[in-house]
Amino acid sequence: MLKRNIGPVDRTLRIAVGLALIALAVFNQGMAWGWIGVVPLATAVFSVCPAYSLLGLNTCGRST
Repeated sequence: MLKRNIGPVDRTLRIAVGLALIALAVFNQGMAWGWIGVVPLATAVFSVCPAYSLLGLNTCGRST
């Protein structure tokens, strides 16, 4: 199991950005790459960002 490395503010921003990108793709206001919004949404749901792990970042504020 991976350690959580996404804090509550980071998580909220990722959810907002992910949903906005997906909404743009669904309503044809953005390009097809708007489906990239699944990535920030998934990382927010699991509170784990593989890129943060590679870079040694942690916005969680505590080690879990």
